[in-house]
Amino acid sequence: MEEYVILVDENDNMVGTAEKMDAHINPRLHRAFSIIIFNSKDEVLIQKRALDKYHTPGLWANTCCSHPRPGEELEAAAHRRLQEEMGFDTALARVFSFIYEAKFENGVTEKEYDHVLFGRWDGTPIKNPAEVADYKWIAKNALTEDIKKNPEIYTPWFRIAWEKLLMEKVI
Repeated sequence: MEEYVILVDENDNMVGTAEKMDAHINPRLHRAFSIIIFNSKDEVLIQKRALDKYHTPGLWANTCCSHPRPGEELEAAAHRRLQEEMGFDTALARVFSFIYEAKFENGVTEKEYDHVLFGRWDGTPIKNPAEVADYKWIAKNALTEDIKKNPEIYTPWFRIAWEKLLMEKVI
């Protein structure tokens, strides 16, 4: 089944749609979201991407990330994907957005207008093995240090979002 993404301009205004892989092979700016979940101990839930993902397989990322479908509201897509990838849902709040571009060795490029959403939840995720190889809860300071020491094991968008969170003192 073909999937489509929402193409946007630099102000996140929809300018069209494109088949998902085409938008990544012939890079076009498209709408995306990244969810970061904290628990009551103020730890962050991160996931290791499944090993057969079309880019960045086996790298650590935020709790969940994806693209809304054409005609789908961003928040609805975020809740849908959180359930599909991690097996739970919780209240989410948008905190900021940013644009980034990252090229990968396999010829795929992410060129996204990424909306970052936060949530709080305590529990044990039920990971979807097609999406997630592993997950862990990690203290914020330990995560910050590990990203500094081992940036290559984290996805580009997560490194950018985490740095922005720290710089803007959002967390």
